[in-house]
Formats: sequence, structure tokens, C-alpha cells
Amino acid sequence: MKRSKRIETLDRRPVNLDGYINEWPEMGFVAMSSPYDPKPSIQIENGKIVELDGKKREDFDFIDQFIADYAINIERAERSMTVPSLDIARMIVDIHVSRKEILEVISGITPAKMVEVMNHLNVVELMMGMQKIRARKTPGNQAHITNLKDDPVQIAADAAEGALRGFAEEETTMGVARYAPLSAMALLIGSQVGRPGVLTQCSAEEATELELGIRGLTTYAETLSVYGTEKVFIDGDDTPYSKAFLNSAYASRGLKVRFTSGSGSEVLMGNSEKKSMLYLECRCLYATKGAGSQGIQNGSVSCIGVPGAVPGGIREVMSENLVAALLGLECASSNDQSFSNSDMRRTARTMLQFLPGTDFIFSGYAAEPNYDNMFAGSNFDAEDFDDYNVLQRDMQVDGGLKPVTEEEVIRVRMKAGKAVQAVFGQLGLSPISDEQVEAVAYAHGSKDTLPRDVTADLMAAEDVLKRGITGVDVVKALAESGYQDIAESVLNMLKQRVVGDYMQTAAILDKDFHVLSGVNTPNDYMGPGTGYRVEGERWEEIKKIPHIINPQDI
Repeated sequence: MKRSKRIETLDRRPVNLDGYINEWPEMGFVAMSSPYDPKPSIQIENGKIVELDGKKREDFDFIDQFIADYAINIERAERSMTVPSLDIARMIVDIHVSRKEILEVISGITPAKMVEVMNHLNVVELMMGMQKIRARKTPGNQAHITNLKDDPVQIAADAAEGALRGFAEEETTMGVARYAPLSAMALLIGSQVGRPGVLTQCSAEEATELELGIRGLTTYAETLSVYGTEKVFIDGDDTPYSKAFLNSAYASRGLKVRFTSGSGSEVLMGNSEKKSMLYLECRCLYATKGAGSQGIQNGSVSCIGVPGAVPGGIREVMSENLVAALLGLECASSNDQSFSNSDMRRTARTMLQFLPGTDFIFSGYAAEPNYDNMFAGSNFDAEDFDDYNVLQRDMQVDGGLKPVTEEEVIRVRMKAGKAVQAVFGQLGLSPISDEQVEAVAYAHGSKDTLPRDVTADLMAAEDVLKRGITGVDVVKALAESGYQDIAESVLNMLKQRVVGDYMQTAAILDKDFHVLSGVNTPNDYMGPGTGYRVEGERWEEIKKIPHIINPQDI
């Protein structure tokens, strides 16, 4: 058959390599509204919820029961449920209605009612809502710091550069799980080289992750996953109650915690119960609130291919971010997995969080090339740094990052590599050569670095656990090696664990270790001329991109 050259050209476009599917509610492939979603309802007797969204208490699964007992403000519920969903949606975008007023109303509505509210908002209105409802006044950003070799020297260098560039949190994971102690230690050291006060975490098996946190080798935890159906929870050997207990275990040791959820997970696990992705995600978020977590990483996260395949799926992702904020949770709004072959499409997806700002626009911007990203590749990576900074400058938007110079990058990468080399030497761990430090300081990714002795590294990682090495040992090793400034920064991170202020909702630390959170620096946006504005010193910082033409040089 003779074909149109125009259509042949379009067929070869990257966007047509993506996967798409029509709505299929019976299998959960529906974004915002399924014909099988329940209708909103609540009934309270003797101070106890006995009916929730059309289901009697004797028919509750454990998610229903947990939400009914811990996540809904019973004193407010009957009043809130009588407010029409459209009226609540209009309140969200009304600049004359404060965030505080809206959160009070929302505290008494059910998951099904929340779904109705979201379905009244288009994408622009969802962004308007996020600009007002975000917990912390200033937006922020989080980085992924990983590499194919699990090379701790590269982790330290990339962490230093990421912190220099403005990331307020940095997260690592491993290809080989046993590397976790070395990865956590390298991330902790490197982050404090780039900028004091950056929070770090190591995504690992939960017992290991908790142990690393207790030892002071990490400063927050993020991968406490919750799900929207009971069967999927059970498949993970979990319940909302076990997650609440684990949350308390972290918090009791002074560690900031956020949960993780995301639309599409129940579809992938084959147990969506015919419900919409948004409804199931609302159940996740209500369970998170009920468990006492200060925040959530959501926005489909690693399941983004599922909502990304159905009509309205990216609108649903923005909706679930806004639901998190409406429940008073910190929102780390995903963007941490590449879901499209189209640069235009992946950028458009991120703009929904970038423009209004969220507490963490990315819950994992790859601060390395994506071939090194062990979280399966982020929506943006290190090769997009300049593009991202230009977007901030073009739109006068704070995306949490800043331009840096080549000299600054080389300096912090070199210092981080040498600091880890010194700490490993002091603690008798696997040796790091000067050549390895040099290679990492100038590297783009692991293709540019020297090989490590993996056997020696894994023995060293095991040794860290056996000897009970803690963050205090890292401080001592840094101080004894002449890195007094980094030692003081790591010690200050450990002090935060004792003080506990950074466990407040949406908390980050500035370079002087002052807490900035939704409690002491709340979002006060109420329309034009209010709230956070990109101006003054921060605006001057954003404007200083490289490759600017100076007319005087022409």
C-alpha cells in the first residue's frame, strides 16, 4: 500500500514508541473515575464511623477500618460531607479561601468524596491548587545518587555536586544490596561537602534501611510503601498497622520519614478491584495520614507507565499530588522515573509540578547520567541540568536548583572523593587510590571511572555492620583526617536527630542547619502579591546560567 510520507514520518516519532491503552475499568486501567468507584457516604454512631463510602463497618477491609479509625476527623466529618464537592473544588482555587480553611474542610471528607472533588478540577486548576496548598512556603528538590558500579567514591562526588547544585535531599540505592553501608556512608559525607544540611537516605531492604538510620548513616527514610487494596498489601506482607509501627520506629530514633505510594501499583499487581487509580491512591494517602507519617512520595513513581498509558493519566498523577497536600502531607511529587520516549512529553509531565512548585518537585532527579541510575532512570538526569536551569530562568520559577561553574564542580567532587578516601582509610575499610579519586572528580558517569575491587568492598560493607560503625565514627574519622568542616557538618546532622525539629511536615535544612518546614515557614499563598516569590538574591542566582552572551565581548 502506498503510504503518506507525512504519516510515515509521524509514525517514527519517539512519542509513538510509548505504550497506550484504552480505558479498561474491569482491570483497573482507568485514571480518574471508574463506574465501579463507590459513592461518597459516612455514618457515625457513638463516636465511631460505621459506614464509609457505601460500605458497612462489618464489611470493612483493613484499609477501610484503618482510614475510619485514624484518618478522618470525626468531629468535622458530617459537616464536611454535606458540602457539595463542586463547592470544595472551587474553594481550592479561590484565592480568598485560605489553605487552613480548606484543610479543615478536607479533614472530614472520605476518599470517595475526595475523588469527586478532584474530578471537578482541570489540570490548570490542579496546579493552582498545589501552589496554594503545598505545605512549605518554598519548593524544593531531591536527587538520586547512584551508579552501575555501586562505586562509593562516585556516590560521594555526585552527592557533593548535587548538593552544590541545590538539592535539599539525596537518595541512593544499589545494584548489589550488600553495598548499602558503604553507599550510605559515601552519600552522607559527599552531601555535606557540597552544602551543609542536605538530608540523605539509602533505599534498601527495610530492616537494613532502619539499621543504617539508627546508626546515623542516613538522615531520613522514604520507601515505606502503602497500597490501595488489601490483597496487594498482603502480597507485600504488610498492613497499614505494620507500616504505622515502622514509621514510629524511625521517628523514635529521630529520623524524618515519608511513605511511598503511587497510582498503577494495584493494576500491576493484578488486584485493582475495578476501581480507578485515583480512588485507590486516595486510600493510600488516607492510610499514610492515619499512620502519622509527615509526608508521602507519590505521583505514580515507578508505576508511571500505567497511568501514562490511559486517557487523563497525567492529570490523575497531578491530582494525587494535590490530594497529598490537601491531607496536610509533605508531597515529594515523583518525576523520578522516565515514562516516555518523547522529550516533549516527559517535560510536559514535569511542568505540572515544576510551575506551581511542590515540596520536592522530583522525588529523585537523576544527578548522574541515566545509564547510572539504579532506580531505573529518572524523568530528568544530569544531562538535563542546563535545560532545567534555563527553564527556571525563562519562567522565573524556583525549581530548587541553581547554575554552577565547572571549577566549583571539580573542586567539590575532588574534595568529596578525598574525604571518603580518608574515612575509609581511618576505619580500615577497602582502600581508595588517588587515581580513583582523580578519575571520579572529572567523570560524567561510571563509564569514566576506574574499577573497584568488589570483593574487598563487600567485605568492608559487611565489616561496617559487624563492627557497629556509626555516624559518630565517621565524624571522628573526618576530624582525624583533617576534614574538620565536613566533620562538623556530619555532626550537626546527627544533632538534628536529637532535636527532632526536622521531623516536622515538609522539613528541610538550610546551610546553617536551620529547619524550614510547613510548620515554621508555612505556605501563605493567597493570590497575586502573596506567598513565595522568586526575587532578590534567589532570582539573581537563577539568572547566572553559563553561555550568556556579553555584548561587550562582541
